[in-house]
Amino acid sequence: MNNKIQHEKKCCDNPHIDIQDGYNVCLNCGVVFDVTYSNQERRAFTRDEIINRKRTEPCWRKFGTRTIIPSDRKDSKGNLLGPEKKRFYSRLSKIHSSLITGIERNLWVAQPMMKLLISKLNLPKYVYKTAWKIYVTAAKKKMTMGRSVEGFIAAALYVAIRVHDIPIFLDEINDISMIPKRVIFKSLGLLIRKVLPELDIKYKPIKPKELIYRFGSELNIPLSAQQKAEKILEKSSKAGVSFNGKDPKGFAASALYIAIKSTQHKKTQADVSDIANITDVTLRSRLKDIKESIS
Repeated sequence: MNNKIQHEKKCCDNPHIDIQDGYNVCLNCGVVFDVTYSNQERRAFTRDEIINRKRTEPCWRKFGTRTIIPSDRKDSKGNLLGPEKKRFYSRLSKIHSSLITGIERNLWVAQPMMKLLISKLNLPKYVYKTAWKIYVTAAKKKMTMGRSVEGFIAAALYVAIRVHDIPIFLDEINDISMIPKRVIFKSLGLLIRKVLPELDIKYKPIKPKELIYRFGSELNIPLSAQQKAEKILEKSSKAGVSFNGKDPKGFAASALYIAIKSTQHKKTQADVSDIANITDVTLRSRLKDIKESIS
């Protein structure tokens, strides 16, 4: 009530405050007050509920123009425009669209896609910042011209995941983004060769040590067993076992299986291999390598 009284003092003699496109607006004099924010989304059934519960959108973007001249055939009140005004606003819309650069249009399309993948994978904000910086650099170098924007978005996100040592595989991004893996691989190669050296960012392949705690948590293994598996990997590495050129999931799963055998938890090789998404043959091969090095 106090907020409404404050509006009335600044407004006309007969104020009528209503929410229009996320703003408190006086419908009589057109004075725009503060911004309204939508919180929890509620279901709407009737026409009035749909209008009243309409979700607001961001007032402006962090990049690009903040004013958009549409080519609609209606004015702000929903009335149809006459022939002269239609031609006038259609011409203004064309001029306005010609002033927007290609990089702005590219980023308008790419940013919602990037945020959607980030939310699906439940990744922190600093991963998004790194991925967005990599993609913007690639877009400014015109590397996305004639290529898949979705592929560069997925590749930039995977590079950011590898930079911050987060145990997420390329297959998971491939499944969520529904982009062919060959497209992501092509974009990933271009980013590693041309963008990362310019940004002074080092691409780090995934290591078996990073996967132990992920597989252990999914198997409900105690932390002590996970730490023991990490020590087993370190011991085998010092003994001369090379992890290069081999699937890190196999080494992480085999070390975790050896650590599980010394606890009361009963996990079979099939359980561990299913969690690690490897075959039983790969698990037994890596077990043989680690046991020979430890012995």
